[in-house]
Amino acid sequence: MTKFESNIKQVQSPQSAVYKKLSDLNNLSTIKERVNDTAFIEQLKASGQVPEDKLEKMQELAAQMEFTTDTVSIPHSPVGNVTLRIVERDEPKCIKFLVEGAPLQANLWIQILPTSPYESKMKCTIGAELNFFMKQMAKKPLQEGVEKLADMLAMIPYGY
Repeated sequence: MTKFESNIKQVQSPQSAVYKKLSDLNNLSTIKERVNDTAFIEQLKASGQVPEDKLEKMQELAAQMEFTTDTVSIPHSPVGNVTLRIVERDEPKCIKFLVEGAPLQANLWIQILPTSPYESKMKCTIGAELNFFMKQMAKKPLQEGVEKLADMLAMIPYGY
């Protein structure tokens, strides 16, 4: 298994609030509304996190997303019907996911550690079964993907 780790991200919310929000994937359904919020789209454009030519595709994918407590599914994604399923919760420090329906076998860990009573830090790790040739092709996109995921998760308003 090849691992791709994000940099450690600071989150302006306590560990318990971050864990509570991320351990129930229904809480992320606001993504569907947020990607159509003009102010949010302008923020994305200004930050350069999502190229302008990819924004419409991102909005289309977000509109198709389906959420349950344990899963987030993207039917009709570019690689087919993909589901991210929670397979383990270690409150309040780690959530482990399995990727289903993707062309490669993969999993995801989100680690959350406290830095103060009101802040925490987070790191995302993707593990993927890749043969030598796939590793060479997928290395850069997977590293960039785990970094963007961590950036996105660090920006979520967790509230407490």
